[in-house]
Amino acid sequence: MKLWGGRFTKSTDSFVDHFHSSISFDQRMYKEDIEGSIAHAGMLGKQGTIPAEDAKLIQKTLKEILSDIEEGKVEFDEKAEDIHMNIETILISRIGDVGKRLHTGRSRNDQVALDIRMYVKKEIKNIQELLKELMTVLNNTAEKNMDTIMPGYTHLQRAQPVTLAHHVTAYIEMFKRDYDRLSDTYKRTNVLPLGSGALATTTYNLDRYNVMEALGFDSVTLNSMDGVSDRDFCIELLSALSIIMMHLSRFCEEIILWSSHEFKFIELDDSYSTGSSIMPQKKNPDMAELIRGKTGRVYGYLMGLLTTMKGLPLAYNKDMQEDKEGVFAAIDTLKMCLPVFTAMIDTMTVNKDNMLNATKGGFTNATDAADWLVKNGVPFRDAHAIIGQLVLYCINNNTNLDDLSIEEYRKISPVFDESVYDAIKVEKCVEARNVIGGPSKEYISKLVEENKKYISNL
Repeated sequence: MKLWGGRFTKSTDSFVDHFHSSISFDQRMYKEDIEGSIAHAGMLGKQGTIPAEDAKLIQKTLKEILSDIEEGKVEFDEKAEDIHMNIETILISRIGDVGKRLHTGRSRNDQVALDIRMYVKKEIKNIQELLKELMTVLNNTAEKNMDTIMPGYTHLQRAQPVTLAHHVTAYIEMFKRDYDRLSDTYKRTNVLPLGSGALATTTYNLDRYNVMEALGFDSVTLNSMDGVSDRDFCIELLSALSIIMMHLSRFCEEIILWSSHEFKFIELDDSYSTGSSIMPQKKNPDMAELIRGKTGRVYGYLMGLLTTMKGLPLAYNKDMQEDKEGVFAAIDTLKMCLPVFTAMIDTMTVNKDNMLNATKGGFTNATDAADWLVKNGVPFRDAHAIIGQLVLYCINNNTNLDDLSIEEYRKISPVFDESVYDAIKVEKCVEARNVIGGPSKEYISKLVEENKKYISNL
């Protein structure tokens, strides 16, 4: 008979057992479930709700069960439905009626809410460590490439010269925000729901703060209906993971472009590339493409849970069993993608000459030519028009601003003199942008050092 089967006159259909069961995926929360039960049993014993010796026996046996699970000695039963019932069934099989006292003062509703919060807390910390490793590699890449000049793009058109360090540190800023978002999610996850019962707490004299401290939570839920039916923290986690994946995907798109024959800005290491089954010359950026592809999967988990939750009345509904698979899968996906991406970046070769040469085409120094005019007394809008005419002249004559003679410059505007050539050198264009947030080596050097301090303090 099921542990909840007292009012039923016959067993559930075998197919219903399979349909209803969640043990196939929620078994990964066995440690959280046991740790929560150990804390709950300890509190029951301390409060005198159950005999202290029973509480100690329950705790001792739960620790033994945990050890047996980790040693592969326990096989979970689908008929016991979920990880909570499986653990309790094993406990009762080992210590009999004493084990039946464990569930005093709690429901599976607040128990599962506790387990998923504990699991999410743990995985947030794991993901933050992976983000820290990624930011370290990116910052090292920036430090090595402060003099690596490349074109910056808008609309995927060459726009202004920057450095690879400037480009890479832009992503570090994104991943810093991702790290902070996870910290915010952790804060709202770190609230103890145990003690909420099924929805209306319990008549037993529970000490929720005792369990809170034992399990390392910061506070307890203040409304029991919210305590069992809230999955905002799961949605928030999926949102944060989706944003991380979006940032990875954007960078992957650039890696894919940069490694193409058309760009040749980088070459990916052989260990992070694949070949073609038919074309022997191919070296494909499949790792970057897979990460880009898996981003859509994580987005789907977020939309799935939002859709599941949108029509649920208070309090707990069985629909909420659908929270876990998406959360688990999103976590697993990100934990696969981050290390692969980090290693891919760490091992890639930067073709510095190709990046520099690319800045020589596309008039990336046109803005600097306009700025030169402004600094020599020409209003910016007039300067913009003058340089526009020069660019058109260059296009029509298959040349660029660097190669125009001073006479050609003066045909468009008599303001020009020889000093314009120094102002439009791409190296000068980069170094002249010594503003907070800019690409100059002086500023990026400071930013790299600030990033080192930021990462070391995480």
